[in-house]
Amino acid sequence: MENIIQKIKNLDWSAITEAMHTQGYVIIPKLLTDSQCDLLKKGYGDSGCYRKTVIMARHRFGLGEYKYFDYPLPDLIQTIRSEFYPYLAIIANAWFRALAIELSFSPKHEDFLAHCRRHGQEQATVLILKYTEGGFNTLHQDLYGEVYFPMQVVLMLDEPEFDFTGGEFVLTQQIPRAQSKAIVLKPKKGELVLFATNFRPEKGRMGYFRVNMKHGVSEVTSGERHALGIIFHDAEK
Repeated sequence: MENIIQKIKNLDWSAITEAMHTQGYVIIPKLLTDSQCDLLKKGYGDSGCYRKTVIMARHRFGLGEYKYFDYPLPDLIQTIRSEFYPYLAIIANAWFRALAIELSFSPKHEDFLAHCRRHGQEQATVLILKYTEGGFNTLHQDLYGEVYFPMQVVLMLDEPEFDFTGGEFVLTQQIPRAQSKAIVLKPKKGELVLFATNFRPEKGRMGYFRVNMKHGVSEVTSGERHALGIIFHDAEK
């Protein structure tokens, strides 16, 4: 795992932080190799890795399916989750200070997960999603209980326009007393999208206010689309 750890350390965290402050999302190129992406996809059929499978249509979430990993997480996923978190905790604490939210995040992910457990949230939330032709994901927020972390990531495991068409990653931003803004992203295979889980701060004339955000996936028009979602808080049972 040394290679992925070094990749994360070598990222331009100053630029990433600025992008998150100003727009609430950023694409990080080529975090994973093609072989790492393919290995994660190959494991989709391994029932021993997962605690739950969700058929999206049954819950009116969209059309497709996803599987929640169980603990212990695969080494690659665990490494990404734990190594990203300290950098993001700095951003999260700045956001909460700006919005006068009296909560701060520990720089250690294990401490934050212990906080989740004290609130009855102890199930893994990392998931892998699969869409075939016609598949989509409705706009939503990944909140699994009282405790949440305000950022999360998605890693694209297939190549757009080669493995699938359509299936863009969609973000919406709702500014108070204004129309929603839609943002459409097309991350490439191995790229990571970092984005706000439910809101981000924006500075106005009277100080900072919340910009509410949701995310989803547009309709896949051909092929198969796989993505890995890493959420930093755990879920209630």
